[in-house]
Amino acid sequence: MYTNILIPVSFDASRDNASAFRVARTLASDGATITLLHVMEPVPGYVASQIPADILAGSQGEAEQRLKDLAEAVPGAKTEMMSGHAGRSIASFASSKGVDCLILASHKHGLGDYFIGSTADWVVRHVNCCVHVIR
Repeated sequence: MYTNILIPVSFDASRDNASAFRVARTLASDGATITLLHVMEPVPGYVASQIPADILAGSQGEAEQRLKDLAEAVPGAKTEMMSGHAGRSIASFASSKGVDCLILASHKHGLGDYFIGSTADWVVRHVNCCVHVIR
């Protein structure tokens, strides 16, 4: 079983976060650390300059609250927020925190994924721990 589990969380309705949480509880050792991580992609400068600062700050606060609400489904889970490229941020967090298992709820692949790839594909290729992809 695993002692340090990371679950990257997306608020996209097509992601099956609930299944990822069930898998984490099943694979976790007694006393395991489970962390829910949400990565906010940065808003491009040319867009951010057109959005009032209070709205930008409010969106981060809303994301933090949604993450905390989701964490209630995983008793004892910690939450973390990051900003940056989703795949790189997830891999960096996993490496720096000694994650031994990453459980990622992925969307169903579409044509666009063949040209630009998906976050799940990127993460699977770049992390040095076990990865379970939930579809």
